[in-house]
Amino acid sequence: MASTTFGIPRSLNSLSSPVDLIQHIPRLRRYARALVRDAARADDLVQDTLERALAKLDLWRPGSDLRAWLFTLMHNLFVNQLRAADGHTLCALDEANDVAVSGGQTEALVARDIQAALARLPAEQREVMLLVGLEQFAYADAARILGVPQGTVMSRLSRARERMRELLEGHQATKLQVVK
Repeated sequence: MASTTFGIPRSLNSLSSPVDLIQHIPRLRRYARALVRDAARADDLVQDTLERALAKLDLWRPGSDLRAWLFTLMHNLFVNQLRAADGHTLCALDEANDVAVSGGQTEALVARDIQAALARLPAEQREVMLLVGLEQFAYADAARILGVPQGTVMSRLSRARERMRELLEGHQATKLQVVK
């Protein structure tokens, strides 16, 4: 058991306050939900991530980006869960009704279409699209989270954007050729 000071694990003393960890929960939930496409499994993934973060807090370097470290933990847990599932993944029913929109039916349909297009991307492309596009991580941070080179992140993002255009427009995107 970790040593404690006044009943608080010493590892928690490296955070300026528990709010430092808590403030990242909404982003973790959003990313988890996009990864697993099921609200209950997403909440389980977030809980597993927070449990691991608290258990491994001594590995976090104070002064480094806590958010990137938490997303790295979540990504690794997700990959481990996929491996453990041995190819048997659960597919959630369309949860487009849970998407908050600011207006009428058109916005709800667009949100549903984007959600469906994201779901059809390969996992590697979806992860990069969510980290860079939705969570606003820099390429270098996304590369660290995913454990791949920055060039791989850029390549996957490019392919993901192209595939999203194809899916949302309903036709093949125009291929650009490099001219020397």
